[in-house]
Amino acid sequence: IARKVGQVVASGDTCFIDTGSTTLACAQTLSEIPDLTIVTNSVRIAHTMARGAGKARVHLIGGIYVPDNGETVGADAIEQIGRFHADYAIVGAAGIGAAAGPSAVDFDEASVARAMCANARKIVVVAHSEKLGRQAAHRICKLEEIDMLICDDAPEGVLRTALKVSGVALP
Repeated sequence: IARKVGQVVASGDTCFIDTGSTTLACAQTLSEIPDLTIVTNSVRIAHTMARGAGKARVHLIGGIYVPDNGETVGADAIEQIGRFHADYAIVGAAGIGAAAGPSAVDFDEASVARAMCANARKIVVVAHSEKLGRQAAHRICKLEEIDMLICDDAPEGVLRTALKVSGVALP
């Protein structure tokens, strides 16, 4: 997944990256690309990007700090995200359903991801294949709003059809 994301993002791009284990793995790959601007609510991702060979310019969003995930959430975080316009929103998901689209278990995390998506030119959802066909309580965006879904295994069946109809690229 991280390798595929690294083939999409180019030097000079600006990326939102939300918190999560998959997005952290992506950040490790992206940290090697020069001249990126990264906007994140994840302390771990900020640290990874700032210390990488690419020497990214990192904006760590403020807000309410959640130590379990090392992330910031809440109204302040969402307001700060609105100050940026990114080339990509790279967001994880707890589930990706054919009808529901990508979703999150946590309301605050979904709210941050939605704000990132609303302020990006392209939406890239990254998820392990075990998340495919699942649905969590809080929508991140509609399926047809996704530009690219990057997974370790290709979606199948109804979800694959829905992604194709919605124009979602599957690299």
